[in-house]
Amino acid sequence: MRKNALPLLLAALLAVLTACGAEEPDAAACAPPEERRLVIYTSHKEEVYWPIVQEFEERTGIWVDVTAGGTNELLERIREEADSPAADVMFGGGVESLESYRDCFTPYICGAAEDIQERFRSPDGLWTPFSALPVVLVYNTKLVPEGRITGWGDLLSPELRGRVAFADPAVSGSSFTALVTMLEAVGGEEDETLRRFAENLDGRQLEGSGDVVRSVAGGADLAGVTLEETALKRMAAGDNIALVYPADGSSCVPDGSALIRGAAHGDNARRFLDFTVSREVQRLLEEQFCRRSVRGDTEPSLTPLEDLPLADYDVARASARRDAVLMSWAFYLGEEGEP
Repeated sequence: MRKNALPLLLAALLAVLTACGAEEPDAAACAPPEERRLVIYTSHKEEVYWPIVQEFEERTGIWVDVTAGGTNELLERIREEADSPAADVMFGGGVESLESYRDCFTPYICGAAEDIQERFRSPDGLWTPFSALPVVLVYNTKLVPEGRITGWGDLLSPELRGRVAFADPAVSGSSFTALVTMLEAVGGEEDETLRRFAENLDGRQLEGSGDVVRSVAGGADLAGVTLEETALKRMAAGDNIALVYPADGSSCVPDGSALIRGAAHGDNARRFLDFTVSREVQRLLEEQFCRRSVRGDTEPSLTPLEDLPLADYDVARASARRDAVLMSWAFYLGEEGEP
């Protein structure tokens, strides 16, 4: 793997130098043959993708090249490269975001499809689910009394104006999921909810869901919206935050992976997609990453989904209206920022 693998590369280079009598090695000779290569674009944090990619390399002997970035940034890049794809797999991103770029991907039914919970399966194999990610609310335990934040409606309260942490849904896939979840949970006129929420943000939004937790824990904001995984990790690290599953309804949309249309290393890409939903990898999700497995044969350690209040979240519908929601959101957020 090319990213953060300096020790391995140095060892490989030393071996080549030794074999060639310390002569300068040919760059082409150092690279693996095409049949042992895989190029991945990922929106996962390094702490998530690195151990999985590393284990995949060790098991298969396939050389993995990783480029990390934001979900929407990478999806746009995939679309721009459609005539000559530079990557083979998109690893990460909410599945409604992947659906919005379905013309960039080739359907593939993974080998463990029957072991995946039905609620997390792609209807046509366009994407392979990776983990289940409930949207949650968080609040600062030193500044907000217990019970003050219970649901989405509380984030619309004028008392919290300018003190709600929310990531830009045009950049963060999880934030878009959260915005649509709010619309489904609150009900009523969607534009009115968007307007009220944008007004309560006071024209301010953050870059990523990780920034949300930092802002709330530091006291710059009183409450915020993030993923269960992010909140649990920061709580375990001792941050002054508490997690709330919105009483008016959360969502648990999987993030996923997809085979890029025209991938140069398609067979290796399919092996990687199979690996991401293998029992070994899925067991790691809750043990190490505070994420939920999408398989039905793993032992859950978090609150069962059946015990959480869930809103009616339709992935296909969310994907179909993504551009419209983001356009309205940008309008209302910009409108509130005008003098």
